[in-house]
Amino acid sequence: MTALEGAVVALPRNRPWAWVWAVAVAAMVALWLAGDAVPWALHYPRPWVVPLRFWISDFMKWLVNEASLGLFTFKEFTRSIAWLLSWPLDTASGLLANGFAVPLGDGTRDVLRLPRFSWLAVVAVVALMGHAARGWRLAFLTGGCFLYLAVFGQWGSAMVTLASIAIAVPFGVVGGLLLGVLGARSRRSEAVLTPFLDLMQTVPIFAYLVPVLFLFGFGPVAAMTATIVYAMPPMVRCTMLALKGVPTEVVEFGRMAGCSRRQLTWKVMIPAARSTLMVGVNQVIMLSLNMVIIASMIGAGGLGFDVLTSLKRLDIGKGLEAGIAITLLAVALDRLSQAYAGRPPPVHRSDGAGFVVRHPHLVIGGGLILGLTLLGAVVPAVQTYPAGLELTTSGFWDDLVTYIIRHYFDFLDAIKSWLLLNMLIPFKRFLVGLPWLGVVGLVALAGLQLGGRRLALVTGGLALFIAVTGNWEKAMISTYLVGISALFATVIGMPVGVAAARNERLHRIVQGVIDTLQTLPSFVYLIPVVMLFRVGDFSAMIAVVAYSVVPAIRYTDHGIRQVPPSIIEAAAAAGCSRRQTLWKVQLPLALPEIMLGVNQTIMMALSMLVITALVGTRDLGQEVYIALTKADTGRGLVAGACVASLAMISDRLISAWSKRKKRELGLA
Repeated sequence: MTALEGAVVALPRNRPWAWVWAVAVAAMVALWLAGDAVPWALHYPRPWVVPLRFWISDFMKWLVNEASLGLFTFKEFTRSIAWLLSWPLDTASGLLANGFAVPLGDGTRDVLRLPRFSWLAVVAVVALMGHAARGWRLAFLTGGCFLYLAVFGQWGSAMVTLASIAIAVPFGVVGGLLLGVLGARSRRSEAVLTPFLDLMQTVPIFAYLVPVLFLFGFGPVAAMTATIVYAMPPMVRCTMLALKGVPTEVVEFGRMAGCSRRQLTWKVMIPAARSTLMVGVNQVIMLSLNMVIIASMIGAGGLGFDVLTSLKRLDIGKGLEAGIAITLLAVALDRLSQAYAGRPPPVHRSDGAGFVVRHPHLVIGGGLILGLTLLGAVVPAVQTYPAGLELTTSGFWDDLVTYIIRHYFDFLDAIKSWLLLNMLIPFKRFLVGLPWLGVVGLVALAGLQLGGRRLALVTGGLALFIAVTGNWEKAMISTYLVGISALFATVIGMPVGVAAARNERLHRIVQGVIDTLQTLPSFVYLIPVVMLFRVGDFSAMIAVVAYSVVPAIRYTDHGIRQVPPSIIEAAAAAGCSRRQTLWKVQLPLALPEIMLGVNQTIMMALSMLVITALVGTRDLGQEVYIALTKADTGRGLVAGACVASLAMISDRLISAWSKRKKRELGLA
């Protein structure tokens, strides 16, 4: 049998499993029909609920109010850390946003006010960094992004945000690097770190805020701490992956040169893994920017606070302007970090060249900052962008939404009502009405078929955890919202991905669009949706679909492009048309990769749950949001852990299916 025939011919069905599933579904139906006889199997009994949320809340209160570390209480210890972190944050804020007030020390209250960096200097230095990394094209892009911030009146808020990012990213990178090195050097450490990383990357972002608020108080430092915790896991994973991927001959060469274990790690393996480590740095930057709006809920300020305020006021114009500013800031930092990641390592010069010759961009940048900031003391327009020259698009966006509502409200409302009555509400009632015991059993059975007893215990245990903590009904509502959103996102994303994979020009356009969509803050999707559709499940679904459609497009495109050319040539030689090649060869072979995209779509949809709580959903996301507003640590962490459980169940099952399918198709 040829490779093409092996790829296309359907594998025989596993009949024993078909019978097992038939019996399991029949048992589920029997439980549902006999609900009155066995009510405990249909609805989880309240007396059986484990009061985990209260235990966690009591522990946090004890930790903050009574626990001590020698001479200090735990609260004093955490507040001391916050005080130490405030120093670099205040310094960065002074340089970029607020300037400095230095007491004169002459017994009076007079202070010497030192200005912040000139806006023109920051734009010029960012453009210079782009030129140093990749040339004039990147210089114009990054400089243009920062110029937008000034021209459209977002400079002050953007610099507050950039100051926080400038401190959070180094802490996240260094912390992630150290933990990654620990995990790469010890299998036991890796086994301990991996589940924590899985949990940290699946727990909703809001859940980070509640314990941080308890431990570090309200303010910019607490917000920055939450950002560091949220952004660190990708750096840990990239470090472990990078160090494991260092070629064996490089490691052996270091050992032959007499390196100790520490020298081998830091002087051989880390430099050799530089490109992969820079991918981790890029992820830390992007996740830090993703936290900008959410961190503003505990005092971050900056652009995130502007977006949040606009959402509360339903001021779509101002909100979109601030959201676009965050996006452009993310684009500039993303392109810069990617460019520096792709640069070759610096070459040591032995010709005795001076510092100016070896680092021309650094010298020019320092001169620009110093010269333009001093000039700004004489010419105000150099220091602060003139308010009279600022532009705004808020009126355009407000008028556009008003026009759409005025002329298309009946049409949009009809679509909303039809989908609610015929799809969303029936699906919601179906899931909520399923017996919890049957669902737990089916989830465990799926794990058993796809990954054996270990996966069955993991998936069944996670589902059982949701039930015993008293969050089953809200978890089913979350499953309904995520499931229907992931379905729509996949239906939209797959055709776009297929078209992009088969047309190079369209591929470049689509990549640019989805790269931009991935940099948009999640809150930005809510503003126009709420204006057009008001609050409710439908608005939440539209926002989730818009936010989570990118992986469906990207993975479909990637999966089809990864099909070996030899198989496509074999299909053409067998007489297949272009359409037949797509449906009978490329899509079947790309299906495992496409399903990984569906998995990522589900992950992103789950990450939007808490944010959609702002538009009236009644699910686990709302539980986390209420916990934040009430500073209820236990409630927030347990609800967040339930969201993480849903995410891990989906991830483990789809990943196991994808691996099995790749093996069956001979792609593993």
